[in-house]
Amino acid sequence: MATLGIVANEPSGDLLGAALIRALRARRPELRFVGVAGPRMQEAGCETLYAMERLSVMGLTEVLAHLPELLGIRRGLRRHFEQRPPAAFIGIDAPDFNLGLERRLRACGIPTVHFVSPTVWAWRPGRVKQIRSAVDLMLSIYPFEEAFLHQQRVPVRYVGHPMADEIPLRVDRETARAALGLDHSGPVIAILPGSRRAEVQRLGPPFLKTASWCLQRRGDLRVVIPVVNAELRRMLEAFIEQATPGLPVTLIDGRSREVIAASNVVLTASGTATLEALLLKRPMVVAYKVHPLTYQLAKRLRLVKVPHVAMANLLAGEPLAPELIQGRCRVEWLGPALLSLLAAPDRIAAIEDRYTRIHANLRHDAAAAAAEAVLELIAGRAA
Repeated sequence: MATLGIVANEPSGDLLGAALIRALRARRPELRFVGVAGPRMQEAGCETLYAMERLSVMGLTEVLAHLPELLGIRRGLRRHFEQRPPAAFIGIDAPDFNLGLERRLRACGIPTVHFVSPTVWAWRPGRVKQIRSAVDLMLSIYPFEEAFLHQQRVPVRYVGHPMADEIPLRVDRETARAALGLDHSGPVIAILPGSRRAEVQRLGPPFLKTASWCLQRRGDLRVVIPVVNAELRRMLEAFIEQATPGLPVTLIDGRSREVIAASNVVLTASGTATLEALLLKRPMVVAYKVHPLTYQLAKRLRLVKVPHVAMANLLAGEPLAPELIQGRCRVEWLGPALLSLLAAPDRIAAIEDRYTRIHANLRHDAAAAAAEAVLELIAGRAA
């Protein structure tokens, strides 16, 4: 039985990995998958050697605090795959973790694939050299990446985005509300403060205070928050009790996609959720905060090379979603941005139309295309 190594480090990577595993198994049912997997990948049949949450760390200072553990896990994975060489190794996103592992495994003769190009076109372009030495194949999910990587002599295949294939071009709000048991007929604000503990610690309080601010001005609103796991639910419940006691908010375990679909407007952390909101055609306000030192380092070193931080805005080529970052991630900015969207139906209609056209361009049966590319790589090495 052929084995593929595969590693993901966060919920978005877990979704991508699960789609790829299903597509590969549809073509090669005998394949076995081993690595680091979240619940979706495990459900698709992947064995996990470490809990995925142990790798879910971001930010320069945050990574430094967890560096010994992260390096230990990477050494453990390298030893495992060197001793039991897979037919190929697939790193799902997480470039700072996976590229180093891929480089070591490739040096041992193991074919390596990286699914989701690092944003070298946006920041830290010097990573291209590391990518060239680490991967035999880059699977790109955004159309503008392929030409850039070809110019940098990185073997790349544009496959589209699996999420764009999964989500229909038209999403019914009332159906989503019924599925969640929401009987509210007025406007719904979906709040997504992130999927990591550090994100929720920084964004939970200002997001909840913003919800309270909006409800004071519009009593017909309903606030719904999807929570990734029990730990983050407890954290949010504590924040509600401390910062906004009595706030009428509905916490829903998982089901973030349905929560976004049920909403009229979304307040979200910058990240994959902005793409999900785009694909669900929901207008959004994007906010983010990192450790102050991380922010100052990125700013002073001019690490960021793109005009927008939200993927939704990068794909649109314009700031359709207001971005309120670091010092502007406060109630006095977030609240008015949300209510101004709710009060502008023409603006919402224009955003929905633009998002629909972007969605159509991202649909390429990505998981199938990625699976074919991986199997071609394996077959080429075996020949």
